Amino acid sequence: MHFFSSNGVRIAYIDEKPEAGDHGEPILLIHGFASSHLVNWVGPGWVRTLTQAGRRVIALDNRGHGRSEKLYEPDDYTTPKMAEDARALLDHLEIPRADVMGYSMGARITSFLALNHPSRVRAAVLGGLGHHLVEGVGLPLGIADAMEAASLDHLQDRQQKMFRAFADANKADRAALAACIRGSRQTLTEAEVGRIRCPVLVAIGTKDDVAGDAHKLAAMFPAARPLDIPNRDHNLAVGDKVYKQGVLEFLEARP
Repeated sequence: MHFFSSNGVRIAYIDEKPEAGDHGEPILLIHGFASSHLVNWVGPGWVRTLTQAGRRVIALDNRGHGRSEKLYEPDDYTTPKMAEDARALLDHLEIPRADVMGYSMGARITSFLALNHPSRVRAAVLGGLGHHLVEGVGLPLGIADAMEAASLDHLQDRQQKMFRAFADANKADRAALAACIRGSRQTLTEAEVGRIRCPVLVAIGTKDDVAGDAHKLAAMFPAARPLDIPNRDHNLAVGDKVYKQGVLEFLEARP
């Protein structure tokens, strides 16, 4: 585990070499809400899959998550600020350009990074986020209330219970997560999505009721295609073999 400072915020990250050779094309992985690089990328086998495919894999813990610094004001968690953490990590590692894959909130961050710093993103994979990038804000504000509830037993809403159980299982700082969900609700306009000209893959489980429509979002980009992950919901899609194979084929084919 490594650490660096992004505008004064301590950010944790890993930097893994490809299994064969000392160099490989870099890919930056950005995890979702209430997760971490371990839960989103190491545990489901993404880091191994990508390093075996000859990639250099960089994965950070977003601010407020994992081993990165915890902050407690919603204004500290705007999506543009978290996208700047990702850009700062590329600067720190002296990587001028990388493929970037984000899941759920991480896909939202990836989109803002690609919009605001187009020269830094070679291709983007948006997992677990469809047209809610533009229409709506994805996770409801009630998720913040779920983080602050006395216990899981006090919750009735299915999504609230799902994310609270996920946060508890990951031993997350729930106060930091509540601030994060309140602060990271920015969307892009359809016109802004149209300005993201790098190749994009939008990958969503067919049973995902959180992300929004993959095909609808993909149609807004100049160069994107959707990937349906069969019979997977928002959480189970993360480590799915169809998702992994689709990403490997996309990265191999992109310019």
